[in-house]
Amino acid sequence: MNSLIDKYNIPGPRYTSYPTVPYWDESTFSPEKWKESVVRSFHESNSGEGISIYIHLPFCEALCTFCACHKRITKQHSVETPYLESVLKEWKLYLELFDEKPKLKELHLGGGTPTFFSPKNLKTLLEGIFATVDIAEHPEFSFEGHPNNTTREHLQTLYDLGFRRVSFGVQDYDPKVQKAINRIQPFEKVKEVTELAREIGYGGISHDLVFGLPHQHWDAMEYTIRKTLELKPDRLAFYSYAHVPWVKGVGQRGFDENDLPSGEEKRKLYEDGKSLLQELGYIEVGMDHFALEHDDLYQSLIQKKLHRNFMGYTSSKTQLMVGLGMSSISDSWYAFAQNVKTVEEYQKIVEEGEIPVVKGHILNHEDLIVRRHILNLMCQLETTWDIQNSFPELENALEMLKEMERDELVEIRDHQIRITEKGRAFTRNVAMVFDLRMMRNKPETRIFSMTI
Repeated sequence: MNSLIDKYNIPGPRYTSYPTVPYWDESTFSPEKWKESVVRSFHESNSGEGISIYIHLPFCEALCTFCACHKRITKQHSVETPYLESVLKEWKLYLELFDEKPKLKELHLGGGTPTFFSPKNLKTLLEGIFATVDIAEHPEFSFEGHPNNTTREHLQTLYDLGFRRVSFGVQDYDPKVQKAINRIQPFEKVKEVTELAREIGYGGISHDLVFGLPHQHWDAMEYTIRKTLELKPDRLAFYSYAHVPWVKGVGQRGFDENDLPSGEEKRKLYEDGKSLLQELGYIEVGMDHFALEHDDLYQSLIQKKLHRNFMGYTSSKTQLMVGLGMSSISDSWYAFAQNVKTVEEYQKIVEEGEIPVVKGHILNHEDLIVRRHILNLMCQLETTWDIQNSFPELENALEMLKEMERDELVEIRDHQIRITEKGRAFTRNVAMVFDLRMMRNKPETRIFSMTI
């Protein structure tokens, strides 16, 4: 395995989209084309599966130095109301594009720190949105909660509004690691909010763990996993730390590069962690995710309904996902659009009555074919093709995959490729072979985190 890690540990995307953001073609994009794609997707899907909404709530009281999200650090809670008013105004601009009431299937509050906002303000925001939509049957409403500031009132308020899933960011319980990433968070606090959520009635509790953080070693990682499993969350995200200090504003300067585990050490943290999780009843789903058998994520894998978008893995698919808030990304299936990345500019543009997109990409026919293959690989670990969903460089891709087949990472059959159990650790590498835009324009500088 070590020789494979040396061979395949290269910079690569996580494929929450295709094309990936650095390869969006902004020359063919415009706000008007984006609106047209939204209207098309809405007409095709609203009466059936419905739509998703992602709301980016960017404020945090302290900077976690492992975080690569777009956020604003402040302790001034006076920012809450103006920001949420802007989010509702942005949603109203989207409503003007629709000729019927949206059917809301999925809603996710991400950040930043959604629980930075008071329960009262979150209720005002959500009631403002719910007043304009029909709620789909069996909706999936979820939010990210910071264990240090998620209160009973947060949990109860959101539960009463229909939320049944909550994800708590744990990362690591080792005090040395917590200090390096500026995320001091005792197990007792995570235990308290997890048990509160369960008591209130949440049926989907998730914990996020991260491997590859500074000063991490197996003894401490094992302790973190075993402590987490004392609380038996329904699912776990076991993320690879993405070290991207060159990205402006990510704040990844709280430690020295020499403090990070090597590629080999990092992969061992994952493999040993995965073995322990499986030993304790968790099943690997897609990439970096584990779930108990009863969880919707595992059930959707079995039923081949697993989906992946900018929110990560989801148990059901919607064609249209509207992203609201500063830096939020939307997906109409036919196009992507990202909002401006500062709070002030976001609020200014919304106040002027414009949807605040700053860049995007219109998918062409080839993009749509490649997107489907990469999505299949990321969600089902396999893909098939025929004349209708082939592309010019497919033969070249198959030649590249033959080396992966010799390394026992994939199996290639007539018109099908399947990632093996051994190859799961290299899923991103397999998907990269299909990434035509990156193959045709390989970056001269590093723009992605390492795949291992």
